[in-house]
Amino acid sequence: MGRDLSALFDPVSVAVVGASDDPAKYGHAIAAQALRANGRRPLHLVNRRGGTVLGRTAAPSLSAIGEPVDLAVVSVPAAGFEDAVDEALACGARAIVAITAGFAETGDAGRTRQRAVAARVRAAGAVMVGPNCLGLADNTTDLFLASDTFTPGGVALLSQSGNLALELQLRFRPHGLGFSRFVSLGNQADVTLVDLLTDCARHEGTHAIAVYAEDFADGRAFAEAAAVAGKPVVLLTAGRGDASARSARSHTGALTTSADVVSAACRDAGAELVATPRELTVVLAASHGARRAAGRRVAVLTDGGGHGVIAADAVESAGLTVPELHPPTRDRLRTVLWEQSAVANPVDLAGMGEQDPGSYAETVAALLAAEEADAVLMTGYFGGYAAAEGGLGGGGTVLADGEQAAARRIADLHRASAKPLVVQSMYPASPSCRTLAAAGIPVFSATEDAARALAATAPRAAHTGVRPLPRPAAPLRESGYLQTRGALEAAGLPFPAAREVHDEAELLAATGEFTGPYVLKALHLLHKSDAGGVALGLAGPDELLAAFREMHARLGAPSYSVEAMADLTDGIELIVGVNRDPRFGPVAMVGLGGVLAEALHDVAFTLAPVTADRALRLLRGLRTAALLDGVRGRPPVDVAAAAAAIETITAFAAAHPEIAEIEVNPLLVSPHGVLALDSRAVLA
Repeated sequence: MGRDLSALFDPVSVAVVGASDDPAKYGHAIAAQALRANGRRPLHLVNRRGGTVLGRTAAPSLSAIGEPVDLAVVSVPAAGFEDAVDEALACGARAIVAITAGFAETGDAGRTRQRAVAARVRAAGAVMVGPNCLGLADNTTDLFLASDTFTPGGVALLSQSGNLALELQLRFRPHGLGFSRFVSLGNQADVTLVDLLTDCARHEGTHAIAVYAEDFADGRAFAEAAAVAGKPVVLLTAGRGDASARSARSHTGALTTSADVVSAACRDAGAELVATPRELTVVLAASHGARRAAGRRVAVLTDGGGHGVIAADAVESAGLTVPELHPPTRDRLRTVLWEQSAVANPVDLAGMGEQDPGSYAETVAALLAAEEADAVLMTGYFGGYAAAEGGLGGGGTVLADGEQAAARRIADLHRASAKPLVVQSMYPASPSCRTLAAAGIPVFSATEDAARALAATAPRAAHTGVRPLPRPAAPLRESGYLQTRGALEAAGLPFPAAREVHDEAELLAATGEFTGPYVLKALHLLHKSDAGGVALGLAGPDELLAAFREMHARLGAPSYSVEAMADLTDGIELIVGVNRDPRFGPVAMVGLGGVLAEALHDVAFTLAPVTADRALRLLRGLRTAALLDGVRGRPPVDVAAAAAAIETITAFAAAHPEIAEIEVNPLLVSPHGVLALDSRAVLA
């Protein structure tokens, strides 16, 4: 159920420690905002000098108030912070909002102080947001403990940036969006992003959760919480372009970046990942009415060919389709449009709107009723006729009045339909477009925003959630090739027969245990192929011995592996790896493998461990997935066996936290099953 944060968002009483009449101090802004609650709960202002603050009597200390305090906002210099927290706890505080800075963000000494304070807070059974935060607000309980005012609405914003909250406030306004809650995360010494996400998920006044996070701390717990939130979760995060998870000691490490990890976590959790505040706003505007499209087919309505073509391209770039409309729909459109109008899709009024603005509404009606369209995008000039200035019709003209009537009709059609309708207009602030927005129709000035909004309403593959990590197994003590291979074999992954050899006598003895052709591998090399430490297709003992002598003279490896050569006929080489991310834990990578793995870069990511069903979907989602079903006369390979092998590898990796990276490359998938042909592991 998560932690009890009731005292944080709906306290019985509030005290602002460090309240001030000085506008330059944060305690002034917090106190002024807190007073907006208009007596919803007792509010105490504390200033060590006493006197008055903002016209109210201020207590010189929390103890001097003479009654318990449920929530204390602490905005004092760092030197006095610990004493203020201790006094708040002694006065019965169940929640603390720590504005004060100068702790973990300053280095080790500050981090030590921060941990000690957080430990005292938890020992007292209280909760603390911060330190180094900018406060919080809850519009549903009239709790205003941040320096700015937030328009009421249904979005909870959990942010590590105060300025970003102000930008979102401005971007939300044209779309009728507002905030149920705002929380500045600060250093997350006690209350974490996951705690807040869990609480907002069960908060009745919150309909969507927006997150800006630079440091997830426990990213896996974040994904787990988002997966079960039951509400839209939209994540904006920084630093996704850095390869902070990269090791480059294996293909898996070289191919895995922070962006891949965060994207995989969001896909698994069903959260929307965005790149900018603008995109975050677009996605929230699209989800505001809780409409979901039944499919990915979009009907585009335009009043100009250029806008229609651009919109169609944007829609397809967003992963949606613009199908040709069926004859019955085209016939209906011809009854309401004139001869030069295009009715295939995009539907182009071709000037009909200037003759009759009502044609916009009649066309929208036909497209919303079309069974071959799952959503509608109207793009172009609509709104210009009723624009106060700059429109062809001008304000108050017959065309303007007609456009306003069309907007009211479109609003009614939207209310009566379950399909998403999105509008792009050159005049998004016009009266007609404001009529549409007031009816819950998202209106944008940019075509790409309208397309992104539709993509946010389109059906996605059901998110898989995040599988719990298994209990740790007995740790690997060595990560050499043969040790890793043996551990994976014990876990159920099949390999060809192999023997370790150190000299020519052992080499020839191995040929008596299994027949050729043979593979010879030099051991104790991370990238054996790159170093020339692999010889394939050695037909018999003589070829094997010759290859051994040449390789040993060149590399001088301490030992070698002699292996039975797998039949590569009709096989597909895959790569399966797991990289342990410091924030999200084990992350699995599946893709086309072999020596060209990095060059092809056809890989997919998900949090590990992975079920066979999930592995099958990952394989089917690869660009080269058609190869698995056979091309140019080749037979299909055993994809189910490959999926089962992926489950085995990722479960093994997830049970071994001491492994930083592990990969099987190639994993040979043939029509008859799978064989792991090479493996490597890197211990943390």
